Amino acid sequence: MSIETQSAPRSFTSRWSLFNRGRRAEAAALEQRIAMLQAELSQCQSQAGHRPHWVYAVKAAAAVAILLVGYVLGANHAAIKQHIAEVAPAFGIASTVSNIDAGEAAYQKGKYPAALKLLEPLAEEGDPRAQALMGLMYYHGRGLKQNDAEAAKWFILAADQGEPRAQFNLGVMHAEGQGVPQDYAEAIKWYRLAAEQGEARAQFNLGVSYAEGQGVEQDYVTAYMWFNLAAPRFLPSEADRRRAAINNRDLTASRMSREQIVEAQRLAREWKPKSSMAQQDTGANLNP
Repeated sequence: MSIETQSAPRSFTSRWSLFNRGRRAEAAALEQRIAMLQAELSQCQSQAGHRPHWVYAVKAAAAVAILLVGYVLGANHAAIKQHIAEVAPAFGIASTVSNIDAGEAAYQKGKYPAALKLLEPLAEEGDPRAQALMGLMYYHGRGLKQNDAEAAKWFILAADQGEPRAQFNLGVMHAEGQGVPQDYAEAIKWYRLAAEQGEARAQFNLGVSYAEGQGVEQDYVTAYMWFNLAAPRFLPSEADRRRAAINNRDLTASRMSREQIVEAQRLAREWKPKSSMAQQDTGANLNP
């Protein structure tokens, strides 16, 4: 029985897309509600044109609806936020949807030229989310000619600013020699930076590295700790990856003494992420 590896080749199914796989049905239902809201608001706007005293009420209703939808969906639901951005100006309501959200929404919808138009200026200005997405566009050849070296360039820029998914992606590229020289020590460096922020894939890969002694000295206690941390961080829709983390943890435990297992569990309990940036889901993993 061998240790399973969570690398990110181009054929690997993505853990993160704009809508997490387990929430696609919920997202579709919410989008349908927004479409209905748009139709109703358009009708109200038409009526308000004939009855000026309705204007304030229409704007207030639209604002409340938009705020409620935003609250339900959360700050990173870019596609539906884009719908809101399209509705709000018609009622004189300022939209809070940023270009980065709109660019991410366009990317996830497969509108790559539109995404590029929005994201490239932001990436040039130093926005790490935009830089990570530019890396993906080059990595997959979406809206741009496929180019691993350019992908690595953008991931480096984002990773240097602490973007955990870019750090994970850069670790994968170093481990596999894509766009950069193959360098397991450098891969470990970037995996660790992402893992310390709570990035589950990076924690998993760091566990594999310690279990197999690849790029680091073999250390079952540390491997167990990272597998134990990664498992609950995978979403319920990622049952296969959660199961892989649990299996690897248990396999590692079979090679450890009881005292080592107790120590690894203590380290996992006491571990805390070094920043909250990992909570900002950007969709920027190498997977499609």
